[in-house]
Amino acid sequence: MADREIITLGGGCFWCLEAVYRETEGVESAVSGYMGGASANPTYKQVCSGTTGHVEVVQVTFDPAVISCRDVLEIFFVIHDPTTLNSQGNDHGTQYRSVIFYHSPEQKAEVEEIIGELMRENAYGRPIVTAIEPASTFYRAEDYHQDYFANNPYQPYCAYVVAPKVQKFRAKFAGRRKAQV
Repeated sequence: MADREIITLGGGCFWCLEAVYRETEGVESAVSGYMGGASANPTYKQVCSGTTGHVEVVQVTFDPAVISCRDVLEIFFVIHDPTTLNSQGNDHGTQYRSVIFYHSPEQKAEVEEIIGELMRENAYGRPIVTAIEPASTFYRAEDYHQDYFANNPYQPYCAYVVAPKVQKFRAKFAGRRKAQV
């Protein structure tokens, strides 16, 4: 897959990000997992405790001939709040922090550019606190977390937190959605 790129994104609960990127044209996979901490092979329970240093992330593999890294990032900055430190909505703790783990110097430059533009535009009315960090070891989350929204659409968290973010993506990025089968 030399013609593919990987970027790893943390923006609150990974179920939200994964659900959106699984619908995004040019994204070949969106895998929920953990990154950024010191513990090897962390479990969901350990990460949720906030003691591992890991973040709930989605590792996005995409075809840059179909969707650019910038487009992947623009979606990211619409579907979560990059101005809240260590929290998204009712999810609080460092495991929910806004962070972009870049996989190349080019990605780092793209991230810095888009954050700079958003800050100059005062796009959120508050400073962006999204961290920019080099990718480290990615640990795939447990199987039941993969494609969680699609498998549990009526679960209360999915219905009240994930679904609105998916709807926001569908409305704002209709042209970026995969063809519906």
